[in-house]
Amino acid sequence: MSSCLNYPAGMLAGQTAIITGSGQGIGAETARLFANEGAKVVVCDLDAAKADGVAQRINEASVGRAISVPGDITDREYPSILIAKAAEFGGGKIHILVNNAGYTWDSAIHEMTDKQLETMMTVHNAAPFRLIRESAPYFMVNDGESRSIVNVSSTSGVHGKVLQANYALAKSGLLGLTKSIAKEWGPEYGVRANTVAFGYIETRLSQLADETTFITTVDGEKILLGVQAKALADLTKGTTRPYEDIPLGRPGTATEAASSILAVVSPLFGYVSGQTIEVTGGRQI
Repeated sequence: MSSCLNYPAGMLAGQTAIITGSGQGIGAETARLFANEGAKVVVCDLDAAKADGVAQRINEASVGRAISVPGDITDREYPSILIAKAAEFGGGKIHILVNNAGYTWDSAIHEMTDKQLETMMTVHNAAPFRLIRESAPYFMVNDGESRSIVNVSSTSGVHGKVLQANYALAKSGLLGLTKSIAKEWGPEYGVRANTVAFGYIETRLSQLADETTFITTVDGEKILLGVQAKALADLTKGTTRPYEDIPLGRPGTATEAASSILAVVSPLFGYVSGQTIEVTGGRQI
């Protein structure tokens, strides 16, 4: 995305954006692209060092363009801290909220524990809802400025996926949350809300799981990240060439994924709300 379409200061100039899970991957790229388009970006991630690093790199290119507010989105106290600091950074205003933070905790349905189920529901449903609720005073306003919320989902939540019933259940819940926001905050305040559902994007979550890649929760639980070998075998079974079920013939990159989020919050999508936009390279059409 460039700023050449009559947006010399950037498509997001003058706007303040919160992006959860922006210490790496799609979230970090989203923060970078937003900043390039003139937004003031609030970087937040469970990993403080990674969040600080993203904000620092953005500020090296444009001083004062980003701050880091690390924390655990599942902590009930965190939303108020994050929103307060974002509002202060934005001069009393917040324009964009991207609920991107999340991960998988895979298992077969008959072997899945309550902890696996409840964790996915907390991370992908309760945490975004609480953050949206906390941000209400900054979105339920009539000041003539655009407001946009993006909930990041997955095609697992649209079509289901082997070994990801908990993740699919949680990610599908975001679709209903998005539509509810669009219907409640759209008519009076002009808030747009959309879901972006990613397919195969090259991130740590789409790589084969191994013992070296995991997330450590605040209570010390270590959860392996990535695709389990069985699920990968099921996905590739019967294929004659790599990615033959993706019309574009390849996975997407984190930058391409982030670009789709930028497009959704930009003026180019100014009349799009309540939609689920699948970013898949054509997969599952």
